[in-house]
Amino acid sequence: MPFSMLLQLLLSGITIGSIYAMVALGFNIIYNATGIINFAQGEFVMLGGMIAVSLVNGLHLPIPAAFPITVLLVTLIGVAFERLCIHPLKHPKILTLVIITIAASILFKGGAMFVWGKETFSIPHFSGEHPIRFLGATILPQTLWILSIMAAVVLLLVLFFRGTMIGKAMRACAANPTAAHLVGIRVKHVVLLSFALSAAIGAVAGLIITPIALMDYERGAMLGLKGFGAAIMGGLGNFLGAVVAGLLIGILESLSAGLISSHYKDAIALVVLLAVLFIKPSGLLGRAEVSKLKEF
Repeated sequence: MPFSMLLQLLLSGITIGSIYAMVALGFNIIYNATGIINFAQGEFVMLGGMIAVSLVNGLHLPIPAAFPITVLLVTLIGVAFERLCIHPLKHPKILTLVIITIAASILFKGGAMFVWGKETFSIPHFSGEHPIRFLGATILPQTLWILSIMAAVVLLLVLFFRGTMIGKAMRACAANPTAAHLVGIRVKHVVLLSFALSAAIGAVAGLIITPIALMDYERGAMLGLKGFGAAIMGGLGNFLGAVVAGLLIGILESLSAGLISSHYKDAIALVVLLAVLFIKPSGLLGRAEVSKLKEF
């Protein structure tokens, strides 16, 4: 295989892997704060893309204006979901909370189908569609946006959890919720913030991928599944592991599609995930006991 073609596959894999990594970050934020897996995370990504479609294509807002509005609206949806479905429960079991997130995923998906229909949508690229040549391969400017925004999200999360009192409070709740409550930290507020952050990250992921990967009401389920796989492979609760695993899954999918067949790309990624978990059940960068925010 020519080097340029191999490089093209790697760049494509890194692009989609960045989205998987961002979805996995959303999973980890909520897991660390509540101990549950939010299976509605993929729908936050879908809502980010679909709301952006309405703002850009329907209301003809420019991307710089639609971006913060989209993130704000999806964040509010995440906050409303937590306030209405999670907050009222008193000492719920983890299984109950997981089932609630699955029900929310179905509800969001059905609501999106009702509002936007079954069509596939796109929005204009952020800075044009003219490809950039690089060592024989081509890179769309939107790919550079995706990579730079993912890097910015990771950096902001690091600064937030390590450099702010709220972030440190979230780390304390992740380490020991009972002790955090005893020292005056409002654990319920931390849970609310975790849903807001995960929804915001999902909205960003959906918005930046829509110009090149398109978006429809069913898209969130698959993105959520791949993001969950990245979170598990990297070590559930481990942010660095989520990024590494997300990129790895994206690269493996792209290489399998280019070298074997696109029909097997999902299966190959799943086989690698199972192999990693068989050899190291805690994930690539996880410990025997699942990592918490204190290891961020």
